[in-house]
Amino acid sequence: MSSILEIANVSKKYKGFELKDINITLERGYIMGFIGPNGAGKSSTIKLIMNLIKKDSGEINVFGLDNIKNEIEIKEKIGFVYDENYYYEELTIQEMKNLIRPFYSLWDEAAFTKYVKDFNLPLKKKIKQLSKGMKMKFSLAIALSHHAELLIMDEPTSGLDPLVRSELLEILQSLIQDENKSVFFSTHITSDLDKIADYITLINNGEIVLSKTKDELIDKYCIVKGRKDTLAANIEEPLIGIKVNEYGFEALSKNKKEIRKILGDSVLYEKPTIEDILVFSTRRSDHIVSSY
Repeated sequence: MSSILEIANVSKKYKGFELKDINITLERGYIMGFIGPNGAGKSSTIKLIMNLIKKDSGEINVFGLDNIKNEIEIKEKIGFVYDENYYYEELTIQEMKNLIRPFYSLWDEAAFTKYVKDFNLPLKKKIKQLSKGMKMKFSLAIALSHHAELLIMDEPTSGLDPLVRSELLEILQSLIQDENKSVFFSTHITSDLDKIADYITLINNGEIVLSKTKDELIDKYCIVKGRKDTLAANIEEPLIGIKVNEYGFEALSKNKKEIRKILGDSVLYEKPTIEDILVFSTRRSDHIVSSY
């Protein structure tokens, strides 16, 4: 069975910004967290997947199909949940659902009714009267009611309170129990990905910095903290995002075992979070950075 999403050597040039040779592969049955600073290229990448903007080069396949030649067939099986509300504010949930339903040949009214009940959605309320959390749940109910196999989410938890965010994460974990479905989850709230992501892909300045399993990142990477003289003695070693101040230095290492062999007990080692990996991998260093 082919990957559910394959992006191969995709580039897109704007004035002052460029997506350069983007490569991403997502298999069925997994959640991929897509992270990066603001302006790194996350939303542009999603727009390319959805054929909302045209790529300059490369290939994008969804469900093993070319995303341009088979656009309608592909979008039948994709669910979207965005940070912004794209619904008609003056319509009720019921009216908006009735407007959307005809676009999907696999629409399942019984499934929608179930999600409305599970999410406590008020069918007769106008979209403009809904809280941000309710709007997100409505978007999710729509996305799941036509049996979408790939869920694409662009900052879905932004601005949500912790309880609603937790509910969303539980729903996503439940969704991928069906190993035929996957989630592509763009977010800057990396703590959400610590809880649910299987893969992490980091983009910065239009380039993919890394794309690995979350377990590999947490197991192999480490934060290193020590005295400045320790850093000076080992300046050629592969440390990322080195930050130096009057008290010493801190940096990220891609290889916990190797750095321990080199520095031994002269420094402190800490387990990184996804946020740590994002920050160290994208910030400018105050010192020479060597990587491999």
